Amino acid sequence: MTHPAYETVARVPTVSEYLRLRALAGLSAFSEEAATKGLAGTLFSVVVEHENSAVGMGRLIGDGGCFVQVVDIAVDPRFQGQGLGKAIMSALTDYIANSLPASAYVSLIADVPAHKLYEKFGFKETAPRSLGMARRAG
Repeated sequence: MTHPAYETVARVPTVSEYLRLRALAGLSAFSEEAATKGLAGTLFSVVVEHENSAVGMGRLIGDGGCFVQVVDIAVDPRFQGQGLGKAIMSALTDYIANSLPASAYVSLIADVPAHKLYEKFGFKETAPRSLGMARRAG
């Protein structure tokens, strides 16, 4: 991102940044233990920083060859509407295009209306051919 007030950095968020940004963005909560384990499995991640504070993030998880999933796209609501989500997705899709095999299947679960952002980066709905499904471990 080129906006002088923000810097998009290729790094994994800290556990505290991760939990804070998920909460601020209204995403489901995880325990510190779960976040620590999950972040260790990051394939690639970016953090948007403003005045040395994380205000946005996005991650790629998966095996790095066959299957990759876009997760944790989160921007602090105080900073939304300034193109930070686009900057995060741009960095992630650059990694996808330049570092993954062309045959890799890259997926995500999109909340409405965020799906409009993902469409701008080439993601398409898979229904009715396939439907996303999910469950909790416990």
